[in-house]
Amino acid sequence: MNSFANFGLSKTLEKSILNMGFISPTSVQEKSIPFALEGRDLLGSAQTGTGKTGAFAIPLIQKLMRDEVSTALVLTPTRELAKQVLTVIEGLLYGQNAINISCLIGGEQITKQLKQLKRKPRIVVGTPGRINDHLIRKSLKLDRAKFIVLDETDRMLDMGFGIQIDRILKYIPKERQTLMFSATLPEQIVKLSKKYLTNPERVSIGKTNVVAQNINNEIIKIKKEDKYRLLLEQLDNREGTILIFVKTKHGTVKMAKNLSHDHFASEPLNGNLRQNKRDTVMRKFREKKFRIMVATDIAARGLDVPHIEHVINYDLPQLAEDYIHRLGRTGRANSIGSAVTFVSSKELGKWNEIQIMLDPSLKKSNSKNSFSKSKEKKKPFKRNKIKSNFSENKKSEKRNYPKSKKTNDEEPSKFNKFTKKHKPDDVDNKLNFYKKKKSVNKRKYDKDNDTAISFFKKKNSADKKFKSKFKTKDDSSKKGIRKSKSSKKTNFKNKASNKLKTSNRFNSKFSRAK
Repeated sequence: MNSFANFGLSKTLEKSILNMGFISPTSVQEKSIPFALEGRDLLGSAQTGTGKTGAFAIPLIQKLMRDEVSTALVLTPTRELAKQVLTVIEGLLYGQNAINISCLIGGEQITKQLKQLKRKPRIVVGTPGRINDHLIRKSLKLDRAKFIVLDETDRMLDMGFGIQIDRILKYIPKERQTLMFSATLPEQIVKLSKKYLTNPERVSIGKTNVVAQNINNEIIKIKKEDKYRLLLEQLDNREGTILIFVKTKHGTVKMAKNLSHDHFASEPLNGNLRQNKRDTVMRKFREKKFRIMVATDIAARGLDVPHIEHVINYDLPQLAEDYIHRLGRTGRANSIGSAVTFVSSKELGKWNEIQIMLDPSLKKSNSKNSFSKSKEKKKPFKRNKIKSNFSENKKSEKRNYPKSKKTNDEEPSKFNKFTKKHKPDDVDNKLNFYKKKKSVNKRKYDKDNDTAISFFKKKNSADKKFKSKFKTKDDSSKKGIRKSKSSKKTNFKNKASNKLKTSNRFNSKFSRAK
């Protein structure tokens, strides 16, 4: 098909497609749109920049225009990709007020999203986490959702997103149409997709695990210490916009500061930034207000900026599949792009994984080599049996061995040559020796025991004497206290008796005077 008119689309949709600048469908769109319009489930894979978003957005809108009741849900792994899908769908809905659309992503205020949901949108684009939040709040209803899209399927069916997708699908009716698209589809992801698809059509355009031919890919093996110096050289020699990929979020901020210090205008993009900051960075980068953007792998998937001319992999990605997605940010829509990858000695393991992904035959050769090496290790060492006349001459020649201490030269009869054992006399001598040794050890033990006992006796006696001294002192002090108390009592009694005596005398004198 040379034009979109052959798909049988509505005239308003055809006009909006032409307004967006799409004249003829790409190979992915040409094969996938007819199956999607028939209502078939679809698993599609194609290289980056081949128009996969249009492959599911065009039939989605056409379906909703025919069915005025049903709704659609589009799930993406990142916020930037959700915003990009939203802009494409909004462009295709130009001039149509009947279909409302909402974007539900993390990092934005829920109040704004609740206002969007009050308008009853028929197309919902978002990330799984925020959509689950709205489902729990009961602010979002998906009981009429009959069209589901999973963009970047390999990442969406990861361990983290897989659980969230299962929760979302509980709110969606079983009779639905599901479309899955990605640039890379490993075998394990294809197996997992069967859980969500029913009798799907498989659409594969070109080799998925291959770098596009319109991208000049350069690989430089270098020491880690020389990476930044070589990066500055690359930036000096290259013109146009550049996207640098770094492993960590902190690394993006640090790299952007260092580059701006070296007179290269740059901005970081990572998951720690607020959504409004991320939006401003992307908007300025699209408008070419700065030349270099330093980002993590959140910019590796689905980011469509046509004027990116160069991609530099400063650090290798954690997942081998992300390598293809990173390089796919340049060379969009069959334009020529270039990429540079730095490989340090510590990253050789990751680089081998990427090479095996790009060329699976390397895995087989490596496995064969490892198997042959393991076989070589297991083979026992065989000695060469050389026949010699030594066994023949052994009987005839007598060798003069040095006299050992074990043999008794004075009494050779006591040693048996054939059994190589001593005779009973020698055994008795040995027993006597061991008995003497035991007796000596016992004496030593007894002596040590006696000394230990005497030591502890002396210690105990010394302790008793030491304690007795303190006891005597304590007793004497207690006795002194008791004596002082008793003396005080006696003194008090004596004083009292003396007072009584004086009072009696005074009374007797007073009576006589009367």
